[in-house]
Amino acid sequence: MLEPPRFPDFKPLELADRPRVQPALWAFQPVTSELTFTNLYMWRRHYGIRWCLADGWLLLLYAAHPGGACLLEPIGPPGRAALARRALGWLAGPGGSPDARLERAGAALADELAAAGGFALEPTREHFDYVYSAPALIALAGKKLHAKRNHLARFRREHSARFLPLVPELVPACLAVAERWCALRGCAEDVDLDSEWQAVRDLLEHAQALEVRGGALEVDGRVEAFGLGELLNARTAVIHVEKADPGVPGMYAAIHQQHLEHVWAGVELVNREQDLGEENLRKAKESYQPLRLEPKHRVRLS
Repeated sequence: MLEPPRFPDFKPLELADRPRVQPALWAFQPVTSELTFTNLYMWRRHYGIRWCLADGWLLLLYAAHPGGACLLEPIGPPGRAALARRALGWLAGPGGSPDARLERAGAALADELAAAGGFALEPTREHFDYVYSAPALIALAGKKLHAKRNHLARFRREHSARFLPLVPELVPACLAVAERWCALRGCAEDVDLDSEWQAVRDLLEHAQALEVRGGALEVDGRVEAFGLGELLNARTAVIHVEKADPGVPGMYAAIHQQHLEHVWAGVELVNREQDLGEENLRKAKESYQPLRLEPKHRVRLS
């Protein structure tokens, strides 16, 4: 195996980098959804994701971030303030970013940098992750989830459905679901949706190599929805994608519940990622009654 890149010599993220990058991420036991190799790999084109090592920490660079190049938080043990200051100074240097910053920094780093001083921290609500009780989302028990139970019950009355665990032979049918979803949403005319389609395609086509888990919902004899995720940390599953025909009432409620029941029943928590400030998505995620929102921050030198 080749020597890993050393700061400040970042290299583009590739599938072949997984044996080096994923163990560092897992050892960190992240709580924010960006910090899995799968998530980084899916979005490597959109954000121009690059990586290197710096004194035992893993550094991740979004070289093509729409708001200008930025870094994610250093991945590794506490004592990250000096490296954060050094990395931001490098990013602000010649040929760097006019707005040198860390994006989506978790609460632990925010506390560490606030104590160290010399940093400006800004909460970014649109990137806060929604964290739920896995057993609660499987059972849909209680008054607050009554409407969800009704949607699911109606779906089951009107359709014959079964959950199929993800196997390679199922990937073409899942890709077809994503293609139908894109046709309805107009991915070809929207840069962000087109990037999402590329990310979903990469995830499905490399699901085995990425070691993600999930499955599809076969409805009335045809695959109409699918979901994929992985462990974010020892207590939490992160759901990277769930796609379904939005024109069928209860379809999303069904894939949400069935994916968790059949694949993630053994975990305590489920991270369903952020809402990106989209009002309808925010309402949908809030309607499932999250236990908490996992905060993230934008960090600059002050």
